[in-house]
Amino acid sequence: MPAQILDGKETARAIRLELRDRVAVLREQRGKVPGLTAVLVGDDPASAIYVRNKEKAAREVGMEGTVHRLPSATSEEKLLAVVDRLNDDPAVDGILVQLPLPNQIDPNRVIDRVSPSKDVDGFHPENVGLLAIGRPRFASCTPLGVVELLRRHGIETKGKRAVVLGRSNIVGKPMALLLLQKGAFGDATVTVCHSASQEISEIVREADVLIAAVGRPEFVRGDWIKPGAVVVDVGIHRKEDGSLCGDVVFDEAAEVASWISPVPGGVGPMTIAMLLANTVASAEQSAGV
Repeated sequence: MPAQILDGKETARAIRLELRDRVAVLREQRGKVPGLTAVLVGDDPASAIYVRNKEKAAREVGMEGTVHRLPSATSEEKLLAVVDRLNDDPAVDGILVQLPLPNQIDPNRVIDRVSPSKDVDGFHPENVGLLAIGRPRFASCTPLGVVELLRRHGIETKGKRAVVLGRSNIVGKPMALLLLQKGAFGDATVTVCHSASQEISEIVREADVLIAAVGRPEFVRGDWIKPGAVVVDVGIHRKEDGSLCGDVVFDEAAEVASWISPVPGGVGPMTIAMLLANTVASAEQSAGV
């Protein structure tokens, strides 16, 4: 039997409807409208699209979605000053600084400057540290979206062997930490593979749950997949013919796996949904809900 589809598009739509209700409660009972502000430096086309989609999604659930657009020549100090103003603005509940940044700006200094209580991207060292010790506040949106995608499809990871391909600070590392959290949708035995790992295909064949976030198009072949495994493909790449693909050869893997996420329509919509969820949670916390 071909694998069942982990439908991120429909799952994200359901989450957005739930968030709309939570935003309405905040507005009616506390007089507060959650505010998400993105900071975009430069005119990178892909970044501009990402920010525009996030702004639109925020407004669709009744939040305030705004964008600070700065020229590519913006200095690091000027960007930090913008972040400081947003940290001090009570109308702003979530701040995201769109990456990548121009070469003259150190992204770590900027990430560290965002208030941890408004770091809805989940990148601040304090939030990463809280996740590592099992007291998460905000987790990185893509791996959080993966966990939520599994949860809403009833796929428990407790006691399962999970393999994460990739060790980035944005996906791979927080993904591993989330899978280690206590509970039915954590409690996995986790292996992280990276560029220095050997015999990767053999390790992948042992996975009950595979999270592919290696950033290489169609890297994972179908014969790497354990029969009945759950495959979540985080990668997204544009092929020469203009079509999109992930880190996994979808058609091959779908013949072996029990569940698989498509590209597009899998993890991508969940990432934005989790950004909105983190922002609403931040607003609820500041409103005392």
